[in-house]
Amino acid sequence: MAIAVRRATADDVAAMSAVLAASIRELCTEDHRNDADLIARWTANKTIEGVGAMLAEPASLMFVAEIDGAVVAVGSIIEGSVIGLNYVSPHYRFRGVSKALLAAMEDDMRRRGVAEASLSSTATAHRFYLDAGWSDAAAPEAGRFIVDRPMKKRL
Repeated sequence: MAIAVRRATADDVAAMSAVLAASIRELCTEDHRNDADLIARWTANKTIEGVGAMLAEPASLMFVAEIDGAVVAVGSIIEGSVIGLNYVSPHYRFRGVSKALLAAMEDDMRRRGVAEASLSSTATAHRFYLDAGWSDAAAPEAGRFIVDRPMKKRL
């Protein structure tokens, strides 16, 4: 199973939307506790139109991870040094896809001279980021939908 990570294009938007929504619905239950209203608010901008707008945003770099030509994970870097998204298709969880995507985004920031990156982790992903060398930057805080866990990493 070869994982290829690349910059996202407009042709990826529908697949990216599907991956984001499925990942949130199926993998982030520790965060949303199957609350239909919370899931709806969290996925509201993960529609094809919303993902298209993210891709068009100049302050955002969007990435996809592919296996056999299929988009199986979606990531983004916002404001140059902030991991904004890192979501994997439920079928590909625990297969190294998110790890490869995160490593590619970290490498991109290093190439651009970023010394320290940040992100807000979900409860679901917190252990994943700790295992990838990230550390807690502050106490968890109430976010728009869930409790965010601010994290940072020296690159």
